[in-house]
Amino acid sequence: MDFDLSDSQKEIRDAVAALCARFGNEYWRACDEKNAYPEEFVKTLSEAGWLSALIPQEYGGAGLGMVEASLILEEINRSGGNAVACHAQMYTMASILKHGSAAQKQRYLPRIASGELRLQSFGITEPDAGSETPRIKTFARREGDHYVVNGQKIFTSRYQHSDMLLLLTRTTPFDQVKKKTDGMSLFLVNLKEIGDAIKAVPIATMVNHGTNQLFIDNLILPREALIGEEGKGFSYVLSSMNAERILVGSESIGDGRWFVEYAVKYSSDRRVFDRPIGMNQGVQFPIAKAHVAVQAANLMASEAAWEAGEAAMNTLGGYGFAKEYHVERKWREARLYRTAPISNNLVLSYVGEHLLGMPRSY
Repeated sequence: MDFDLSDSQKEIRDAVAALCARFGNEYWRACDEKNAYPEEFVKTLSEAGWLSALIPQEYGGAGLGMVEASLILEEINRSGGNAVACHAQMYTMASILKHGSAAQKQRYLPRIASGELRLQSFGITEPDAGSETPRIKTFARREGDHYVVNGQKIFTSRYQHSDMLLLLTRTTPFDQVKKKTDGMSLFLVNLKEIGDAIKAVPIATMVNHGTNQLFIDNLILPREALIGEEGKGFSYVLSSMNAERILVGSESIGDGRWFVEYAVKYSSDRRVFDRPIGMNQGVQFPIAKAHVAVQAANLMASEAAWEAGEAAMNTLGGYGFAKEYHVERKWREARLYRTAPISNNLVLSYVGEHLLGMPRSY
C-alpha cells in the first residue's frame, strides 16, 4: 500500500502551512494568555475554504476526503496553532449531510461552507453521564408541532462563537427503551432565535477552548429543528463524532511533529559546556524516540503527541515552563486528547475486547 501523499495533497499541505505562517507562535500565545478566541485566524481559514473541505461541491464545499481534511488540521497544529478552535466546523455538519432533510441541507450547508454560518458547538456530554451517552437526562417533550427541552450539558465548547448548536436529547426515558441507545433525538438549534432559554456558564480550564456548562430551561424548538427521525439521534450523531475522532488524531500527529521539530532546533542551538545539548544522548535519544512514535502513530496518536511533548519539555528544562518558549502551551493543549473527545482507556478497552478477545471491561 502506498502511503505517500499525492501532488494535490502536498499542495494542500503547503498552502495551509503558508496561511498558518501568517499566524505565528506569538499570535497563539497572545490568544492563550487572553483566553481569547482566534477570530482572525478562523475568519482567514474560512475565507480560504479550508473548513469546508468535507462538504460536497453541490453545497459550496470543496468535496475533499478525510485524508485531505486530516492534512489541513495536522498542518495547523504542526505550525504551532490550535485547530480545536475551529475543527468542529468541518465535522459537525456530517449529521446534517447524512441524515438531514433536503430542506435542512439546502438551508444550512452552503452557509456553513462559506463560513457565513458557524456550526462549531456540540451539546452532548452531561454532568451525570460523562462518556456513557445513553444516560443523558436532557429531555425534549413533544407538544404539538414543537418540542420543549429542559436539561443540562457540560464541556460544551465554542458556544459563544457558534450560530448553531447540535443538541442531543432524550425523547424517550432511558428506562423505557429496549436498547439503551434508542430514544435519543438530535436537534439543530439556531442560537440567534432562542432568547435566554439556554444559559451558558463558562468553565475555567487549563486550555483555551471556550468551554461551558449549559442550563436549558423550556427551550422551544420547532419540528423542523429535528434531524432525521425521532429516537434515532444517537446513530445520527455518530456521523459527526466518528469524523471528529479521526480528525483529532491528525491534530495530535501535528502536535507531535511540532514538539519534535521545536526540540530538535532548541537542542541544536542551545549550548552548555561548550557543546550543543543535542550531542548528549540523554537529550537526543528521547527526541528520536518521540519522532519514531509520531511517525508510527495511528489509533493512539494522542499518546505519541504526549510523549513528544514530554521530550520537548525535558529538552528545554526550566525554559519549558516559560511562556516565552511556547512549549508549555502546546503541552497543555496536547494533553487534552488523551481524555477527549474519547478517553484512551476506552480505546484500550475496545482493543482488549474486540481485537484480543478478552472479557468486556466496562
